[in-house]
Amino acid sequence: MQSPTNDAFLAAELRLPTNWLDYTILGIYFVVVLGIGFAARRSVRTSLDFFLSGRSLPAWITGLAFISANLAATEILGMAANSAQYGVYTVHWYWIGAIPAMVFLGLVMMPFYYSSKVRSVPEMLLLRFDKWAHLLSSALFAFAAILISGVNLYALAIVVEALLGWPQWVAIVVAGAFVLAYITLGGLSSAIYNEVLQFFVILAALIPIVVLGLKKVGGWDGLTDSLTKTHGADFTTAWGGTGIGSDNPLGANWLTIVLGLGFVLSFGYWTTNFAEVQRALSAKNLSAAQRTPLIAAFPKIFIVFLVMIPGLAAAALVPGFGTSESGYQYNDAIPYLMEQLLPNGVLGIAVTGLLAAFMAGMAANVSSFNTVFTNDIWARYVVKGREDGYYVGFGRLITVIGVCASVGTAFLASSFSNIMSYLQTLFSFFNVPMFVVFIVGMFWKRASVVSGFWGLLAGTVAAMVNYFWIYNEGIIDIPSDQGANFVSAIVGFVAGAVVMVAVSMFTKPKPIEELQGLVYGTRSPGMSEPPAKGDDAWYRKPALLGWGAIILAAACYIPFSF
Repeated sequence: MQSPTNDAFLAAELRLPTNWLDYTILGIYFVVVLGIGFAARRSVRTSLDFFLSGRSLPAWITGLAFISANLAATEILGMAANSAQYGVYTVHWYWIGAIPAMVFLGLVMMPFYYSSKVRSVPEMLLLRFDKWAHLLSSALFAFAAILISGVNLYALAIVVEALLGWPQWVAIVVAGAFVLAYITLGGLSSAIYNEVLQFFVILAALIPIVVLGLKKVGGWDGLTDSLTKTHGADFTTAWGGTGIGSDNPLGANWLTIVLGLGFVLSFGYWTTNFAEVQRALSAKNLSAAQRTPLIAAFPKIFIVFLVMIPGLAAAALVPGFGTSESGYQYNDAIPYLMEQLLPNGVLGIAVTGLLAAFMAGMAANVSSFNTVFTNDIWARYVVKGREDGYYVGFGRLITVIGVCASVGTAFLASSFSNIMSYLQTLFSFFNVPMFVVFIVGMFWKRASVVSGFWGLLAGTVAAMVNYFWIYNEGIIDIPSDQGANFVSAIVGFVAGAVVMVAVSMFTKPKPIEELQGLVYGTRSPGMSEPPAKGDDAWYRKPALLGWGAIILAAACYIPFSF
């Protein structure tokens, strides 16, 4: 972990030469965002409408929202920073660190989620285990959602201050107010339709940066030749230097990449992070819910180029980029290229794309936070049995509280010069332990009722102990934050699994009749429904989409493996 310094802020010389055209584009975007919120409000009649869009949305809408919710500005800035710091190793976060888990979610886990009619991921633990596992997972998720939402606000503030000259508090208040307005008005539907819009705005922002960045460095060949000379051959390959015992920029070998990132961190995030799963739960039927992450997987395969190339280009253009001598930190990669390469008008689109990305990431976490806090904590344990309208009103109130709390957690991110490292640390603490509880409970009928709580607690504590004590205190030498996150994820997963097995050996499992539709090999009536009319076309078959995504992601590795 990096100590807090002023280096956490973007370089002051990145101020953009924006003019009236850029601000006009930005203003139009904000007007459209609020218009979507007002339009979506008319469809909010029940709590199911507010929290899950009435489970009525088509797969292409939920699929684009699924990938847009992930394509937050922390993803854009963080993965560009990753590329400037670690090079082409960034592809692992996409092709092995996302696609297999997204396919697993769609083909294996969504039938359990959707058919059980749960409103959140923690509610599945209530059905499979007991109220203690449910309450702990709900509290951990709500806390993590606010922390991650705070990351988006913090990143927004430092970017807008550096690029546009707005004071940090102005950027936080403006973005927070717009997110608060459209979620409070239209609930999840407003968030999802805005995320679809934001997906295309983000692409419009990134594509010119990539094209002009490549042109500046002499194309792909010029880029790789320059980086090979300054950073070594391994910097431009996916697997170079990842043998066990070898040294590489990432500080991780192939085993920790495959197990820590490709399995534990990846599956922990994509299969149990409710900010993502909530989009699939809002789909109109089981087939559409399954196809949601699978549709999202295809753009995810190629988005890596839009975030990786700017980081590589910045590293090639500025000697020692990311070091104190250069005057830039790794998070500066995309803002640096914006300042250097984009003309007015295009600059306005790029700034709008960054703000859209911040708002998408924040909205995804705030909307999932209000659902979990309202349904899984407040309605379940605090105020029970009230009329439906009460919970819609409380959901709007807790949205306000969630946005205000996000402001309070924003500056925790300042201790990391690479905000993606911070996010991966949070995922290893909160998502990985929840994943191990899910995976053991879903595939092992003998897992007892109380094992869920103790497994979740043990996994969370073990991951934190590894990071804050073993890594930070130098008990074991791990070369980088990202390498430490991979190890923390593995430690948390193993600790949670061992504790669950041990506790289950001495406590009673649930009766088999209570596990129908909750454990692999059992079925609920909803899981055996025939396809809806028109859902039998080949492009609507989840298995074909899933295997197609995996084969395509594997093929993308070939040019970067040598």
